[in-house]
Order: sequence, then structure tokens, then C-alpha cells
Amino acid sequence: MTSPNYFELFGLPVCFTIDSEVLAACYRDLQKMIHPDKFVDAPERERRLAMEKATLINEAFQTLKQPVNRARYLLELQGVSLNNDSDTFMDATFLMAQMELRETLAEIKNQINPLAALSQFLTTLNKQSQTLIDKLNQQFTQQDWQAARNSVRQLQFFNRLQEETLQLEETLL
Repeated sequence: MTSPNYFELFGLPVCFTIDSEVLAACYRDLQKMIHPDKFVDAPERERRLAMEKATLINEAFQTLKQPVNRARYLLELQGVSLNNDSDTFMDATFLMAQMELRETLAEIKNQINPLAALSQFLTTLNKQSQTLIDKLNQQFTQQDWQAARNSVRQLQFFNRLQEETLQLEETLL
């Protein structure tokens, strides 16, 4: 028996843009239904199945709540590979912009007010990420899987850069 796709599990349409509040509410409802405490006195098989279901629900929720993970999953459902190891081609303009952003991030700690510079940098990153998410939504709506694939790879760059920015913020505090 195959498990339902993550969207079906939460009763959501299979699309990139989802209502995060509805997702969270469905997640809480499903968690209540299969909480391990409800299966304490159940036979071993039922406890194991409940645990497997809880694991699936957690995995599905983590995948759908983050735009980049949701986009990767949607592409996977369409049979589009995101094998990053063998396909390293990226748009040169995008790569140059990423290098400039990384240089800017590296220089922030040497600024007079690094926390203010970091905050401004993070705001810029968030705006660029949101623009890319909007572009992804359009690409998924148009079923332009290859363009969406490229945008997902770009969004992964932004996510890593945002993580590095937050790590720098922790060291500056």
C-alpha cells in the first residue's frame, strides 16, 4: 500500500501556494488523532502503525511548511530530479550576484555598526527570496517544471545565505 502524498495527507490541493494556518491546524488535528498516548494500551502492531503514521505526518508537515522543501517535493511528484551533485550549471548572472552577496556578508563584521548592517542585509535577502518564491508560484501554476527546478536551486542558495547570516548574527550578539 502506498502512502498518500503529503498534500492529500493534510487535505490540501497539490499546489505551491498553501495556507500555512490551514496546514498547521490540520497538522495539530492529525497529531491529536495519532498521539502515542492514545495507543499505550493498544497491541504492539497498532502502536507501531501509530508511530509510523506520526513520523509520516511530521515529515510531511516539515516538508510542506517550508517553501523550498515544498517546491522540491512538488518537483519530485512531477518526476523532476534535483540531483545537485551531477548538475552544477547555474545562471552566471545569478552566481555573480550570489558572490557579491557573500562578499557583503563577509564585510559586515568589519562595519562600524555590524548589527544594523546585518539587519539591512537580511531584509534585502528576505525581499529577494520572496521575489523568487513569487516567481516559483507562477512557474508551478504554469507547470514550467524546468524553470521551477532552476528557481528551487536558486532559492536553496538564498536559504543557505540566510542561515549563514543568522549564524553571524549570533556571533555578533
